[in-house]
Amino acid sequence: MQMPEANPATLAKKQKLKERLEGVLGKRGVIADERELKAYECDALTAYRCPPMLAILPSSTGEVAAALKICHEMDVPVVPRGAGTSLAGGAMPTADSVILGVARMNAVLETSYEDRIVKVQTGRTNLSVTGAVEADGFFYAPDPSSQLACAIAGNIAMNSGGAHCLKYGVTTNNLMGVTMVLMDGEVVEIGGGHLDAGGLDLLGLICGSEGQLGVVTEATLRIFHKPEGALPVLVGFDSNEVAGACVSDIIKAGILPVAIEFMDSVLIAVCEDYAKAGYPECEALLIVEVEGSEAEIEYQLSLIREIAQRHNPVEFRRATSAEEAGRIWAGRKAAFSAIGKISDYMCLDGTIPVSQLPYVLKRIGEMSKHYGLEVGNVFHAGDGNMHPLIMYDANKPGDLETCEAFGADVLKLCVEVGGCLTGEHGVGVEKRDLMVEQFAPDDLDMQMAMKDVFDPKWLLNAAKVFPLASSEARRIAAE
Repeated sequence: MQMPEANPATLAKKQKLKERLEGVLGKRGVIADERELKAYECDALTAYRCPPMLAILPSSTGEVAAALKICHEMDVPVVPRGAGTSLAGGAMPTADSVILGVARMNAVLETSYEDRIVKVQTGRTNLSVTGAVEADGFFYAPDPSSQLACAIAGNIAMNSGGAHCLKYGVTTNNLMGVTMVLMDGEVVEIGGGHLDAGGLDLLGLICGSEGQLGVVTEATLRIFHKPEGALPVLVGFDSNEVAGACVSDIIKAGILPVAIEFMDSVLIAVCEDYAKAGYPECEALLIVEVEGSEAEIEYQLSLIREIAQRHNPVEFRRATSAEEAGRIWAGRKAAFSAIGKISDYMCLDGTIPVSQLPYVLKRIGEMSKHYGLEVGNVFHAGDGNMHPLIMYDANKPGDLETCEAFGADVLKLCVEVGGCLTGEHGVGVEKRDLMVEQFAPDDLDMQMAMKDVFDPKWLLNAAKVFPLASSEARRIAAE
């Protein structure tokens, strides 16, 4: 979809919008140059691109409210954007839209160690939240692989998790309050510095809503004391299915590690070459981390070793130093970058019951042969959040379409075995037309009715989440 620049009415509307937005944000806060807008034409799902009409960079809740009010009055769609690391096209613009980036809103607003909370502007990066409190012995638990770059705004929009979500939960379990601006410019406060606010669970509705309901500008987050110690171990196996069965047995035994991460032979080799993590040569690898006092760590590891031995591991290795532990995690965190160095890829995000891991891994292997595309598996095995990385050649005609068909079949499989389409990446544009695989028409209608309440004109993050035909019909009916 290209912007009809030759249309005088369109040009006039763009110019008027630009002038009004500059009036509240200043010239520095509005990007209109076509070359500069290239930076906003896609997010990390780079297979799809579309430059926006304008991009704006407000620096406060008040500026966001003023900008949204103008766009609402002029019937201009707005696409909220955190750091642009979405792998599902969640921040991809339409040609008639304004990108609203929160990158300039990155301050720490309040810290209370007594209440174990930190309040930040949502343009702050995930890792820098921990950076603001770690000197005092605290940390923020959700840790997506992109945590060095991704913004809290996007984490809230997609309900992001990370390697350590098995014990500490995903964003929704660590989000206590938000300041949110509705499309008409109204500012609302939901939740705060306490657990379980009274009334409707609007916070649970907002977290994971993918920018469909409002723009979250400030967030009150839960922080934890750092544990006494933590230790990862590597467990290698001679097949994916056996590794999956080991994960299932660990969870069934009632053990709660901080993290259980899975990598297959494709990712093991690629990450080892990229990060020099010291990974063994095997078909499948588990990284299992436990934490606590020295006695707790030893007890948990003894149980995990006992379970692993039942599955005849080719190697069971515990980190012997902080440096070695850091290398183990550096390899896992580098998985997406490492694959990107050697191939174009599409990263999926289906979630399944842990008991189904062996079967699903077997079926993905069969699908890989059927479609003729290599796939690498890396995921948060403890909670069944899978991230198959399907590799393709963007310059080879038809390869992207084959990759998409492969990916759709994997996500349908996740639903078939009792899982869901997404664990932390969101629906975005990638999975919107697969929503019918998981939800009945009445379920989708109820979800869209929620959007009607918060965004009656359907201007926020248009053409995302819901099947395109349904969302377009809703938007036209609202005009």
